[in-house]
Amino acid sequence: MSKVILVAGGSGFIGSNLCTLLLKNGNKVICIDNLHTGNKRNIKRLLSKRNFTFIYDDIRSDKITTNFKEEQIDQIYHLASPASVIYVTQYPVETALTNSLGTKNLLELALLKKARILFASSSEVYGDPQKHPQKESYWGNVNPIGIRSGYDEGKRFGEALCMAYQREFGLSIRIARIFNTYGPNSSATDTRVIPRFITQALKNEELTVYGDGSQTRSFCYVSDMILGLEKVMESADSGPFNIGNPEEYQIKKVAKIILNLTRSKTKIKFTKRPEDDPSMRKPDISNTQQKLNWSPSVSFEDGLMNTIQYFKELLAL
Repeated sequence: MSKVILVAGGSGFIGSNLCTLLLKNGNKVICIDNLHTGNKRNIKRLLSKRNFTFIYDDIRSDKITTNFKEEQIDQIYHLASPASVIYVTQYPVETALTNSLGTKNLLELALLKKARILFASSSEVYGDPQKHPQKESYWGNVNPIGIRSGYDEGKRFGEALCMAYQREFGLSIRIARIFNTYGPNSSATDTRVIPRFITQALKNEELTVYGDGSQTRSFCYVSDMILGLEKVMESADSGPFNIGNPEEYQIKKVAKIILNLTRSKTKIKFTKRPEDDPSMRKPDISNTQQKLNWSPSVSFEDGLMNTIQYFKELLAL
Protein backbone atom coordinates (compact mmCIF):
# COMPACT_ATOMS: atom_id res chain seq x y z
CA MET A 1 0.00 0.00 0.00
CA SER A 2 1.11 3.56 -0.68
CA LYS A 3 2.67 5.33 2.29
CA VAL A 4 3.58 8.88 3.24
CA ILE A 5 7.33 8.79 3.87
CA LEU A 6 9.53 11.54 5.27
CA VAL A 7 13.18 11.38 4.21
CA ALA A 8 15.41 13.62 6.33
CA GLY A 9 18.55 14.39 4.36
CA GLY A 10 16.67 13.54 1.18
CA SER A 11 18.72 15.75 -1.16
CA GLY A 12 21.97 14.10 -0.10
CA PHE A 13 23.78 11.31 -1.88
CA ILE A 14 22.01 8.26 -0.45
CA GLY A 15 18.85 10.18 0.47
CA SER A 16 18.14 11.39 -3.07
CA ASN A 17 18.57 7.90 -4.49
CA LEU A 18 16.24 6.58 -1.79
CA CYS A 19 13.61 9.24 -2.59
CA THR A 20 13.66 8.12 -6.23
CA LEU A 21 13.13 4.48 -5.23
CA LEU A 22 10.31 5.27 -2.81
CA LEU A 23 8.50 7.36 -5.44
CA LYS A 24 8.94 4.61 -8.01
CA ASN A 25 7.24 2.25 -5.56
CA GLY A 26 4.16 4.49 -5.46
CA ASN A 27 4.68 6.35 -2.19
CA LYS A 28 4.25 10.02 -1.34
CA VAL A 29 7.66 11.36 -0.35
CA ILE A 30 8.48 14.43 1.73
CA CYS A 31 12.15 15.42 1.55
CA ILE A 32 13.56 17.67 4.27
CA ASP A 33 17.10 19.02 4.04
CA ASN A 34 19.13 22.05 5.13
CA LEU A 35 21.37 21.64 2.04
CA HIS A 36 24.59 21.88 4.07
CA THR A 37 25.95 18.77 2.39
CA GLY A 38 23.00 17.84 0.15
CA ASN A 39 22.22 19.52 -3.16
CA LYS A 40 18.91 20.32 -4.86
CA ARG A 41 20.53 19.20 -8.11
CA ASN A 42 20.15 15.63 -6.83
CA ILE A 43 16.36 15.94 -6.64
CA LYS A 44 15.83 18.26 -9.61
CA ARG A 45 13.95 15.59 -11.60
CA LEU A 46 11.75 14.81 -8.60
CA LEU A 47 10.53 18.36 -7.90
CA SER A 48 7.89 18.27 -10.64
CA LYS A 49 6.42 14.98 -9.49
CA ARG A 50 2.99 15.18 -7.86
CA ASN A 51 3.87 12.92 -4.93
CA PHE A 52 7.13 14.65 -4.03
CA THR A 53 7.58 17.64 -1.71
CA PHE A 54 10.83 19.38 -0.78
CA ILE A 55 11.07 21.33 2.48
CA TYR A 56 14.11 23.41 3.36
CA ASP A 57 14.59 22.96 7.09
CA ASP A 58 17.00 21.70 9.74
CA ILE A 59 16.10 18.73 11.94
CA ARG A 60 18.00 20.31 14.82
CA SER A 61 15.12 22.81 15.10
CA ASP A 62 12.44 21.83 17.60
CA LYS A 63 9.89 23.27 15.17
CA ILE A 64 10.09 20.08 13.15
CA THR A 65 7.21 18.48 15.03
CA THR A 66 4.95 21.54 14.70
CA ASN A 67 5.78 21.99 11.02
CA PHE A 68 4.19 18.61 10.29
CA LYS A 69 1.27 18.95 12.68
CA GLU A 70 -1.39 18.38 10.00
CA GLU A 71 0.59 15.94 7.85
CA GLN A 72 0.08 12.18 7.87
CA ILE A 73 3.43 10.39 8.11
CA ASP A 74 3.79 6.59 8.05
CA GLN A 75 7.55 6.20 7.93
CA ILE A 76 10.62 8.35 8.57
CA TYR A 77 14.09 7.70 7.18
CA HIS A 78 16.69 9.63 9.17
CA LEU A 79 19.58 10.12 6.72
CA ALA A 80 20.30 13.71 7.77
CA SER A 81 23.95 13.77 8.76
CA PRO A 82 27.24 14.92 7.30
CA ALA A 83 29.49 11.95 6.53
CA SER A 84 32.63 13.21 4.77
CA VAL A 85 35.61 12.95 7.14
CA ILE A 86 36.84 16.46 6.32
CA TYR A 87 33.37 17.96 6.92
CA VAL A 88 32.74 16.17 10.19
CA THR A 89 36.14 17.21 11.53
CA GLN A 90 35.63 20.83 10.46
CA TYR A 91 32.08 21.00 11.83
CA PRO A 92 32.04 18.59 14.78
CA VAL A 93 29.31 20.44 16.69
CA GLU A 94 26.86 20.42 13.77
CA THR A 95 27.64 16.75 13.22
CA ALA A 96 27.15 15.78 16.85
CA LEU A 97 23.93 17.76 17.25
CA THR A 98 22.41 16.46 14.01
CA ASN A 99 22.84 12.90 15.27
CA SER A 100 21.68 13.67 18.82
CA LEU A 101 19.29 16.63 18.99
CA GLY A 102 18.17 16.09 15.39
CA THR A 103 17.53 12.43 16.09
CA LYS A 104 15.56 13.32 19.22
CA ASN A 105 13.35 15.70 17.23
CA LEU A 106 12.60 13.09 14.58
CA LEU A 107 11.88 10.48 17.25
CA GLU A 108 9.39 12.88 18.83
CA LEU A 109 7.79 13.41 15.43
CA ALA A 110 7.58 9.65 14.88
CA LEU A 111 5.98 9.27 18.30
CA LEU A 112 3.44 11.99 17.50
CA LYS A 113 2.57 10.45 14.15
CA LYS A 114 2.76 6.82 15.31
CA ALA A 115 5.24 6.33 12.48
CA ARG A 116 8.08 3.86 12.12
CA ILE A 117 11.52 5.50 12.01
CA LEU A 118 14.76 4.19 10.53
CA PHE A 119 17.99 5.64 11.89
CA ALA A 120 20.83 5.54 9.37
CA SER A 121 23.74 4.68 11.60
CA SER A 122 27.23 3.94 10.33
CA SER A 123 30.07 1.45 10.29
CA GLU A 124 31.91 4.19 12.18
CA VAL A 125 30.23 2.92 15.37
CA TYR A 126 32.86 0.15 15.20
CA GLY A 127 35.70 2.70 15.20
CA ASP A 128 39.13 1.20 14.47
CA PRO A 129 37.90 -2.38 14.91
CA GLN A 130 39.74 -5.04 16.83
CA LYS A 131 37.43 -7.71 15.39
CA HIS A 132 37.29 -8.45 11.68
CA PRO A 133 34.91 -8.63 9.90
CA GLN A 134 32.51 -6.57 12.01
CA LYS A 135 29.33 -8.21 13.31
CA GLU A 136 26.41 -6.23 14.74
CA SER A 137 27.17 -7.78 18.13
CA TYR A 138 30.62 -6.08 18.23
CA TRP A 139 30.63 -3.02 20.52
CA GLY A 140 33.44 -1.28 18.67
CA ASN A 141 36.66 0.56 19.45
CA VAL A 142 35.92 4.30 19.22
CA ASN A 143 37.95 7.24 20.52
CA PRO A 144 35.23 9.22 22.37
CA ILE A 145 37.24 12.47 22.35
CA GLY A 146 38.96 12.15 18.97
CA ILE A 147 38.57 14.52 16.03
CA ARG A 148 35.96 12.21 14.43
CA SER A 149 33.99 11.62 17.63
CA GLY A 150 31.25 14.10 16.73
CA TYR A 151 30.26 11.63 14.02
CA ASP A 152 31.31 8.30 15.55
CA GLU A 153 29.85 8.97 18.99
CA GLY A 154 26.94 10.88 17.44
CA LYS A 155 25.91 7.72 15.60
CA ARG A 156 26.42 5.57 18.70
CA PHE A 157 24.30 7.94 20.78
CA GLY A 158 21.67 8.08 18.02
CA GLU A 159 21.34 4.31 18.21
CA ALA A 160 21.09 4.43 22.01
CA LEU A 161 18.40 7.11 21.84
CA CYS A 162 16.38 5.11 19.31
CA MET A 163 16.47 2.05 21.55
CA ALA A 164 15.50 4.18 24.56
CA TYR A 165 12.39 5.47 22.73
CA GLN A 166 11.49 1.92 21.75
CA ARG A 167 11.86 0.60 25.30
CA GLU A 168 10.15 3.49 27.08
CA PHE A 169 7.47 4.51 24.59
CA GLY A 170 7.06 1.44 22.37
CA LEU A 171 8.14 3.40 19.28
CA SER A 172 8.76 1.30 16.17
CA ILE A 173 12.42 1.92 15.33
CA ARG A 174 14.86 0.38 12.87
CA ILE A 175 18.65 0.78 12.81
CA ALA A 176 20.81 0.32 9.71
CA ARG A 177 24.60 0.51 9.97
CA ILE A 178 25.73 1.83 6.61
CA PHE A 179 29.18 0.88 5.30
CA ASN A 180 31.08 2.82 2.61
CA THR A 181 28.72 3.62 -0.25
CA TYR A 182 29.41 5.06 -3.70
CA GLY A 183 27.54 5.93 -6.86
CA PRO A 184 25.64 8.71 -8.68
CA ASN A 185 24.59 11.86 -6.79
CA SER A 186 27.71 11.92 -4.66
CA SER A 187 29.47 15.28 -4.66
CA ALA A 188 32.65 16.25 -6.49
CA THR A 189 33.76 17.95 -3.26
CA ASP A 190 33.14 14.83 -1.16
CA THR A 191 36.46 13.78 0.38
CA ARG A 192 35.49 10.12 0.83
CA VAL A 193 37.67 7.66 -1.05
CA ILE A 194 35.81 6.93 -4.29
CA PRO A 195 34.43 10.39 -5.15
CA ARG A 196 37.82 11.91 -4.25
CA PHE A 197 39.80 9.47 -6.37
CA ILE A 198 37.45 9.71 -9.37
CA THR A 199 37.38 13.51 -9.28
CA GLN A 200 41.17 13.69 -9.01
CA ALA A 201 41.66 11.15 -11.81
CA LEU A 202 39.27 12.94 -14.19
CA LYS A 203 41.00 16.25 -13.46
CA ASN A 204 44.42 14.61 -13.92
CA GLU A 205 45.35 15.52 -10.36
CA GLU A 206 47.44 13.25 -8.15
CA LEU A 207 45.35 10.70 -6.25
CA THR A 208 45.91 11.34 -2.55
CA VAL A 209 46.23 8.06 -0.65
CA TYR A 210 46.51 8.34 3.13
CA GLY A 211 49.40 6.51 4.77
CA ASP A 212 50.79 3.62 2.74
CA GLY A 213 47.35 2.70 1.42
CA SER A 214 47.30 -0.71 3.07
CA GLN A 215 44.18 0.11 5.10
CA THR A 216 41.05 -1.60 3.80
CA ARG A 217 37.46 -0.64 3.07
CA SER A 218 34.40 -2.37 1.64
CA PHE A 219 32.32 -0.50 -0.93
CA CYS A 220 28.59 -0.88 -1.63
CA TYR A 221 26.96 0.56 -4.73
CA VAL A 222 24.14 2.95 -3.91
CA SER A 223 21.36 0.99 -5.67
CA ASP A 224 22.16 -1.99 -3.45
CA MET A 225 22.30 0.26 -0.40
CA ILE A 226 18.85 1.81 -0.83
CA LEU A 227 17.26 -1.59 -1.41
CA GLY A 228 18.92 -2.69 1.82
CA LEU A 229 17.56 0.31 3.70
CA GLU A 230 14.07 -0.41 2.41
CA LYS A 231 14.43 -4.02 3.59
CA VAL A 232 15.44 -2.80 7.06
CA MET A 233 12.46 -0.45 7.23
CA GLU A 234 10.03 -3.25 6.33
CA SER A 235 11.67 -5.77 8.65
CA ALA A 236 9.93 -7.19 11.73
CA ASP A 237 13.28 -6.81 13.57
CA SER A 238 14.57 -3.46 14.86
CA GLY A 239 18.18 -4.39 14.16
CA PRO A 240 20.81 -3.11 14.02
CA PHE A 241 21.61 -4.47 10.57
CA ASN A 242 24.89 -4.11 8.71
CA ILE A 243 24.23 -2.86 5.16
CA GLY A 244 27.33 -3.02 3.03
CA ASN A 245 29.35 -5.07 0.57
CA PRO A 246 31.71 -7.58 2.21
CA GLU A 247 34.24 -7.42 -0.64
CA GLU A 248 37.34 -5.83 0.91
CA TYR A 249 39.94 -3.71 -0.91
CA GLN A 250 43.16 -2.01 0.08
CA ILE A 251 42.90 1.72 -0.60
CA LYS A 252 45.99 1.72 -2.81
CA LYS A 253 44.38 -0.99 -4.96
CA VAL A 254 41.21 1.09 -5.29
CA ALA A 255 43.34 4.00 -6.53
CA LYS A 256 44.97 1.79 -9.16
CA ILE A 257 41.60 0.41 -10.34
CA ILE A 258 40.19 3.92 -10.75
CA LEU A 259 43.29 5.10 -12.62
CA ASN A 260 42.83 2.16 -14.99
CA LEU A 261 39.09 2.66 -15.51
CA THR A 262 39.41 6.42 -16.09
CA ARG A 263 42.54 5.93 -18.25
CA SER A 264 44.11 8.76 -16.31
CA LYS A 265 47.85 9.32 -16.66
CA THR A 266 48.21 10.92 -13.25
CA LYS A 267 49.98 9.27 -10.31
CA ILE A 268 49.33 8.29 -6.72
CA LYS A 269 50.58 10.59 -3.97
CA PHE A 270 50.93 9.13 -0.48
CA THR A 271 50.12 11.62 2.27
CA LYS A 272 49.88 11.68 6.06
CA ARG A 273 47.21 9.42 7.44
CA PRO A 274 44.46 11.24 9.40
CA GLU A 275 44.02 10.73 13.13
CA ASP A 276 41.74 7.80 14.10
CA ASP A 277 41.58 6.54 10.51
CA PRO A 278 40.39 2.90 10.78
CA SER A 279 42.88 0.31 9.61
CA MET A 280 40.23 -2.06 8.25
CA ARG A 281 36.51 -2.17 7.58
CA LYS A 282 34.45 -5.11 6.37
CA PRO A 283 30.84 -5.92 7.25
CA ASP A 284 29.66 -9.33 8.31
CA ILE A 285 26.25 -9.36 6.60
CA SER A 286 25.23 -12.90 7.52
CA ASN A 287 22.55 -11.58 9.89
CA THR A 288 21.17 -9.27 7.18
CA GLN A 289 21.20 -12.04 4.59
CA GLN A 290 19.41 -14.47 6.89
CA LYS A 291 16.75 -12.14 8.31
CA LEU A 292 16.17 -9.75 5.40
CA ASN A 293 17.17 -11.84 2.38
CA TRP A 294 19.40 -8.99 1.21
CA SER A 295 22.80 -9.13 -0.44
CA PRO A 296 24.57 -6.64 -2.73
CA SER A 297 24.46 -7.56 -6.41
CA VAL A 298 26.37 -4.82 -8.28
CA SER A 299 30.01 -5.66 -8.97
CA PHE A 300 32.69 -3.18 -7.95
CA GLU A 301 33.82 -2.55 -11.52
CA ASP A 302 30.28 -2.07 -12.86
CA GLY A 303 29.47 0.31 -10.01
CA LEU A 304 32.67 2.26 -10.58
CA MET A 305 31.99 2.62 -14.31
CA ASN A 306 28.52 4.02 -13.58
CA THR A 307 29.99 6.39 -11.00
CA ILE A 308 32.79 7.54 -13.32
CA GLN A 309 30.24 8.32 -16.05
CA TYR A 310 28.19 10.32 -13.54
CA PHE A 311 31.24 12.36 -12.50
CA LYS A 312 32.22 12.97 -16.12
CA GLU A 313 28.83 14.56 -16.71
CA LEU A 314 28.90 16.39 -13.38
CA LEU A 315 32.34 17.91 -13.94
CA ALA A 316 31.36 18.98 -17.45
CA LEU A 317 28.65 21.30 -16.02
